[in-house]
Amino acid sequence: MAGRFAPRHPMRTTVRGGHLGVPAQRPGTGPAAGGTDPATGGTGPATAPAPRRAPVAPRPRALTRRWTPPWPLDLGLVMGPLRRGGGDPTFRALPDGSIWRGTFTPAGPGTLRVAVSGGDVEAVAWGPGATWLLDRLPDLLGAADDPSAFTPRHRLVAQARHRRPGLRLTRTGLVLESLIPTVLEQKVTTQEAYRAWRRLVRGYGEPAPGPAPDRLHVMPSPRTWALIPSWDWHRAGVDQKRSSTILRAVRVARRMEEAVRLPPPEARARLELVPGIGPWTSAETVQRSHGAPDEVTVGDLHLPGIVGYALNGDRNADDDEMLRLLEPYAGQRHRAARLILLSGTAPARRAPRMSRTDIGLL
Repeated sequence: MAGRFAPRHPMRTTVRGGHLGVPAQRPGTGPAAGGTDPATGGTGPATAPAPRRAPVAPRPRALTRRWTPPWPLDLGLVMGPLRRGGGDPTFRALPDGSIWRGTFTPAGPGTLRVAVSGGDVEAVAWGPGATWLLDRLPDLLGAADDPSAFTPRHRLVAQARHRRPGLRLTRTGLVLESLIPTVLEQKVTTQEAYRAWRRLVRGYGEPAPGPAPDRLHVMPSPRTWALIPSWDWHRAGVDQKRSSTILRAVRVARRMEEAVRLPPPEARARLELVPGIGPWTSAETVQRSHGAPDEVTVGDLHLPGIVGYALNGDRNADDDEMLRLLEPYAGQRHRAARLILLSGTAPARRAPRMSRTDIGLL
């Protein structure tokens, strides 16, 4: 079969594996013989064109900050309320004791890694929001909180406080980050709400910048939330009432975020101007965005019974009775309720768990 086909062009550049060899020159050609370079048509040395490579995105620059809190810090207790279930795509606690968060800040997406070493907090941040995150690191870890204003009035509360000296109330300075997952938790089980949060953030958020742990995400921007189609809300198990509330909130995202500069009662009043946001949702939001020590959650299915049982042995307490029992803690009622929950004192369950309704399967 030799000689039937013309030999391939000596300058073929498409080679398997991406390696390009320099072809041998024919006698009497090339610059050494005064001939013409077959690749360029000139008399210079024959050089093969470099293969084109896809542009490589620059790796986000890491910013660092070291901060020493003047109190014993329990990182898990302080940042724990920001975690929406064990599979929260925006939050990761690693075995080395570090906590990672993907956050959508006013400056853009950012990743924050926080760890405690020898009493010092070591923080590293990546992405457009890195500077914003590091500037607000002390508030995130409870620097704006004042536990000294709290005086225990019950033995159980005093013991819970003594066992957890590192408890501080976090202040994120972000409203929508806490508001949206709280709306998802309205009138459903926590498992349903956490599943919806995971699905929507992974589907419409973006990977956290920097060398973040696998599948760590930043929640969608307000515009992206507004563009989620109705069928994907449905597949995530979110009914029209909750999705409509989120859509109304993100359409006034700037006004929502401005509420962080208001005192907690005024911030709650602004949030509740949005139809679908009531006292339960606004309280759960400002507890995290503002670090509000007195904004106790009213309208919760379980909290009144837990507080009533812990302080008065009354497992059937309602909201009014809970507020009466927490009255001695005026100004610090949320902190008192948090300590009661951390004490582990709760009435035994007498009824099956609330049934789960997955509308995504309907």
